[in-house]
Amino acid sequence: MNKNLLSYVSVAELIARTFPNAEVVLHDLSKPQHSVVYVANNSVTGRKVGQTFHHLIEKAVFAGNPADGVVDNYFFKKEGKQIRSSSLLIRNEAGELIGALCINVDVTAAQQIIDLASGLLQGRAKGENSKSDLSDSASTLPAVSANFEALEKEQSVQHFVNNMVDSMINELNADGKKTKEDRLELIRFMDERGVFLVKGSMEYVAGKLGLSKVTLYGYLDKIHGKR
Repeated sequence: MNKNLLSYVSVAELIARTFPNAEVVLHDLSKPQHSVVYVANNSVTGRKVGQTFHHLIEKAVFAGNPADGVVDNYFFKKEGKQIRSSSLLIRNEAGELIGALCINVDVTAAQQIIDLASGLLQGRAKGENSKSDLSDSASTLPAVSANFEALEKEQSVQHFVNNMVDSMINELNADGKKTKEDRLELIRFMDERGVFLVKGSMEYVAGKLGLSKVTLYGYLDKIHGKR
């Protein structure tokens, strides 16, 4: 674990002990493929040390990589649970992104109460769709897409993703993985984590891996099952 992140371990414990229904996950982003270095109360999403991040890049894109590093109130679903999440993007003294402290809370019960109350007030039968949905992946992602045009102009978002890409490639090289299959697996990882949603990322990744854009597109077509 990056020594600059050690002090956040006690912060994670403090949050988890104060709010027993909150899961706190500490990420070391120098090793993106195995970024989870500490988990306090993993009963919400079941995160474990050695796992990777899932929604972090999407969160940063959604929030525009805020100057204060706080990306709050992002919703996603996990194994049928409605999860409310907030993250703190951690930087070192040089301003480089080194980690993230994420808080996840299961709000499924609250959502069900809101749906029930809304249905009663509006005369809906139980189980029908309600416009009061806090958010699920389907409702959150359009919000992300709607903000893409503005966010793409933000150099901070590109810088955030470029730093992540650098860390991913550094980890690959450190492990001595340089075969075509290794690169394909890394590109798959980047694709699943939303790297290529950000403007300019295709060119950046291709350059860092020593590939042409055509070759990178070919890899992505293979990943997506296209012929």
